Amino acid sequence: MEIIDKLQYEKEFLKKGYTLIGGVDEVGRGPLAGPVVCACVVMPLDDIIEGVDDSKKLSKKKREALYDLITKKAISYSIQKVEPEVIDEVNILNATKLCMKNAIETLSIKPEVVLIDAVKIETSVETFSIIKGDLKSYSIGCASIIAKVYRDRLMEDYAKIYPQYGFEKHSGYGTKQHIAAIKEIGACPIHRKTFIKNFLA
Repeated sequence: MEIIDKLQYEKEFLKKGYTLIGGVDEVGRGPLAGPVVCACVVMPLDDIIEGVDDSKKLSKKKREALYDLITKKAISYSIQKVEPEVIDEVNILNATKLCMKNAIETLSIKPEVVLIDAVKIETSVETFSIIKGDLKSYSIGCASIIAKVYRDRLMEDYAKIYPQYGFEKHSGYGTKQHIAAIKEIGACPIHRKTFIKNFLA
């Protein structure tokens, strides 16, 4: 198995004289309900947190523990969301780009460059896109973890408001249970209408 140096991109920018390097990632492009959530984080690179990885590869317990460490140690971080009605209006790719831009622009301490997972966006800060960045970059991995934990908690809160859909189990993704609930009782206010139109009579 290939061992990836998760600081390879950060090291390259440090060599070029950059000192504040951000990472940005999104969670929730695929679900049928809920917002897309993006996080941008600037981490100290001389105090690395062990175990940071793509959030999807970690257990919920591990993600929760890392979330607390990342938010505590971060030089600066911002979590932003774009709601379903905007996703329906502008499409999920544009909503994701807007969300990422908002996360970068709202940092209290601005980085000199931001590493982004796959997407290319226009922002006031220099950006560098990395395919599968959440696997290859420590900074993007940190961003993916805090975005994932934040969104999962949000969907658990929505599950209390709309209990019939089971959001606490699938976070809005299109599971059999979720699709069956949509077909039986219709949509709720946090559903993405453009994503579920095929399931509605």
